[in-house]
Amino acid sequence: MKLLKLVPDNTNIGFVKLRHWAFALTALLTVLAVGATLHRGLNLGVDFVGGLMIEARFQQPPQLDKVRTTVDRLGVGDGSLQQFGDPRTVQIRLPLPEQGGAGAANAIVEKARKAMTAEFPGVTFSRYDTVSGKVSGELIQNGVLAVMLAVIGIAIFSWFRYEWQFGISTFVAIMHDVLMTLGFFAITQLEFDLNIVAAVLTIVGYSINDKMVIDDRIRENMRKYRKMDMKALIDLSVNETLPRTVMTSVTIMLALGALLLFGGHVLRGFTAAMMLGIVVGTYSSVYVSSSLLITLGLTPQAGERKERKSIAAQAERVGPRDDGARP
Repeated sequence: MKLLKLVPDNTNIGFVKLRHWAFALTALLTVLAVGATLHRGLNLGVDFVGGLMIEARFQQPPQLDKVRTTVDRLGVGDGSLQQFGDPRTVQIRLPLPEQGGAGAANAIVEKARKAMTAEFPGVTFSRYDTVSGKVSGELIQNGVLAVMLAVIGIAIFSWFRYEWQFGISTFVAIMHDVLMTLGFFAITQLEFDLNIVAAVLTIVGYSINDKMVIDDRIRENMRKYRKMDMKALIDLSVNETLPRTVMTSVTIMLALGALLLFGGHVLRGFTAAMMLGIVVGTYSSVYVSSSLLITLGLTPQAGERKERKSIAAQAERVGPRDDGARP
């Protein structure tokens, strides 16, 4: 039986020779993404703009489409639903009323309770909370901080794990992936909530995993082929890891495709962000991160110098052997 191969063996694709086109495309897309985010803004969810959170418990697992229709008929704004591990529990999020404070919020809760009870006899509201503007502002700050710390931490790790060029190229590539995701949500106006922040952090993790595989192979080949031209060495490294890169991306896309089709409305934004992240993450790993090493002046001799320093430092730590022999 012949095995399925998405990428033929011994490919010899010249990725490096397209790096100038790739850099131009990357710069253009980044500017467009930043411009769209600043001009149109993000469609922030209740997590970030404040609102009501109602936890409803049903007698039987409800049909989410029917619950969503009931919520929409309340006429209090766009709501979102989230189902937990217990299929009978549904979290309903609604925007806060512009006026009236706590009294108006309680009136919305009672209105929702009556509408739900009419459609789903026996339903109870186990709890409800309000997310104030102050809390939502803190969530925005924490979300941005989490993403930035992840990106900077990964770049610093790459710097010390390999060479400084790897750290900079990793930072540029991951920031590109994050900005592409923000631009996508600005253009499509899909709801941007804490689920999407989780998706962005997952994209960062996937991207760094993809990049580390290629960077490890580049460093390995720098030790093996110390006289090889850097352009040829990077092409060789990327082609050697290409089957793994493509297979990983395709299998994840298949899983995300099933999630997009059958995951329902709640996971749609998360899944869309992940699918976009896989595509731009793979592109940036192959065309941006690796080729940027040449622009930054990385040479095979740099890896040799670092290896010599590592061996010398190890020898200093070991020191001369003392057998403790007595006369």
